[in-house]
Amino acid sequence: MSTKSSTTTTSSTFSTNANTTPAAPYLLTSQSPLPSLSSPPGVNVRFPSAIGLKSMERAKPVAMSSEIMDFVGRYQTLQGYQAASDQLMKDLLIYAKEIERTIGEENRILKQKLRNAELDLDHATISRREMQQTLSGLESDNNYLKNRNPYVLILIDGDGLLFQETYIKQGIEGGKQAAYALRSAVAEYVGSQSGEVEIIAKVCANMSGLARAMRRDGCLDSESELKEFSLGFTQAKASFDFIDVGHGKERADSKIKEATRWHLRNYNCRQILLGISHDAGYAPFLDEILQDADTRARVSLIEGFATVRELKNTNVHILDPLPSLFRNQKLVDRSGDRSAESTYFKPTTTSPTLAVSSPASATTPSSSSWAGVTKASPPPQITTPLANKNVNIPIRTASQPKPQTPTWNPGERGIDPPIPINQSALENIKKRTGAAKLCNNHYLRGPCAKGDECCFEHKYRPNADEINAIAHLTRLNPCTSGQECDVENCIYGHHCPSVVGNTCTHPFCKFRITDHPPGTKFKNAKIHEN
Repeated sequence: MSTKSSTTTTSSTFSTNANTTPAAPYLLTSQSPLPSLSSPPGVNVRFPSAIGLKSMERAKPVAMSSEIMDFVGRYQTLQGYQAASDQLMKDLLIYAKEIERTIGEENRILKQKLRNAELDLDHATISRREMQQTLSGLESDNNYLKNRNPYVLILIDGDGLLFQETYIKQGIEGGKQAAYALRSAVAEYVGSQSGEVEIIAKVCANMSGLARAMRRDGCLDSESELKEFSLGFTQAKASFDFIDVGHGKERADSKIKEATRWHLRNYNCRQILLGISHDAGYAPFLDEILQDADTRARVSLIEGFATVRELKNTNVHILDPLPSLFRNQKLVDRSGDRSAESTYFKPTTTSPTLAVSSPASATTPSSSSWAGVTKASPPPQITTPLANKNVNIPIRTASQPKPQTPTWNPGERGIDPPIPINQSALENIKKRTGAAKLCNNHYLRGPCAKGDECCFEHKYRPNADEINAIAHLTRLNPCTSGQECDVENCIYGHHCPSVVGNTCTHPFCKFRITDHPPGTKFKNAKIHEN
C-alpha cells in the first residue's frame, strides 16, 4: 500500500468520525505532516489497510482517535527535544567559536607581552651589567678621592694660644722652628699615617694688638719681633700661615669657626686640632658641631693654658699639653709707669693742667690732646670742639717742677686726630636745617650711595673750613665699632671729642662713660643711659 493512499484513507476516516464523535483536542488533517515512524528494533509495526480502517471506524473509533493523539503528542515532544538539541548544538558551536576567538586574541596579546618582556629582560640584563661596571668604577673613584690628599688641619686662636717667647724673640728663624716643632708634634699624634697625611696650620691673630700686649708683658723688646716671627712661621711650609685678622672683636673667633665648619664637610680632612683652650666663648660652637660620633672623633683641642671648664663640659677630646711650644701663662700688663704702653694712666694729684693740641700732636694719634703741658715757647694754642676762638694757655715757668704727663689711651685704635675748627664756618654749617643740611657721607667719603634719594644737600660746595666743620660735627656721633673699628678713614668718633680739661662740655653727649678719660665730669645728666 502506498503512502498516498494511506494518507487519503486516514483523512477520510477522520472526517467520518468527526460527525459522530466528540471533537478531540487535536485532529490530523490532510495538511498535517505524518511522522516518519520507524519501528524500534524487534518491534513489528503494522498499519491497517483501507478495509481494516473502515472496520476500525465502525469498531473502535474512539480508541483509534486516542492512540493517534498520543502519537501526535509524542511526536511533538520529540520535535521539541530535537529543536532544543539543535539549538543547544548551535549555542555550543557559537560559544566554542567565541571562546576560540577570545583565547586566540589573549594568546596573541600574551605572546606580544612575552616578546616585550624578553626584550626588556635582555635590555635590563645589559643595563644591569653596564650599571655594575659603572658602579664599580664610581666606587673605585670614590675610594680614590676619599683617600687622596688626606690632611690634618690646625686652627689656632693666636690672640690666646701663644707660642713661647723663646721662639718669638728669634724672629724669622724662631717662626720656622716653631712651625717645624708644631708639625712634628702633630705628626707624632697622627702616627703611622704621618707620611701620607698633609698637615695644614692656620694661626689667626690681631698682630698689632698682640704685639702691644706682649710688649707690655715684657716678653718682647720690640713689636717687630712678632711680625718677623709670623713671617718665619708662614715661610716654613707652604701649608702654614700666620694670618693677621686686624682689629675687631672676635675676628679670629669667627674665622676659626667658619673654617672648622667648612673642613668638617670635607671627607679628606681627617682631624681638626683647635687651639682655643683659653676661650670659654667657643663652648656653644663646640656643642653645635659635636653632634655625632664621627665629628666628635675628628675634633680635638690643643692645650696651652689649662682648658677652661666650659670647654671641658662639651666632652671634646683634649690633647696632651705642649709646654715647650706654647705658653701656659696668660699675658700680664707689667708696664708699670711706662705711659706709652699703659691702657689707662691715672692723673696725678697735683693741680690739673689743661689738655692742649700742638701742631706736632695733631698729626700723631699717640701724642693725644690729653698730654699735659710742661714748657714751650711760644705758648701752644688749644683746639677745643666748642670754643668760640683759639685760646692761649699760659705755661708753667721753668722754675716750677715738671708735672707728670698723664696719657689716656681709649683702646686699640687710640686717639682720633684733632680737627682744626673755624668757629664761623662751624656756625654756618650748624644753621643749615632740614633738606639744606649737608650730607656727611657725600662730603667726607665721596659721592653718596643714595644719590638723588638722599634727603640731604649734595650740590653745595663747601670750603676747607666748612669741610672741617662737617667732619667735627660728624665725629660727635659714636662709631658703632668703637675702638675695634679698623676703617682707616672712618668719619665717626671713637672717643668723645668734647672733653676740655676733665669735663665733657657737650650737654647731649652720645658717647659712653668709658669713651671718656677717667675722672671726666659730664654736663649731660643722662650720660649713664648711653
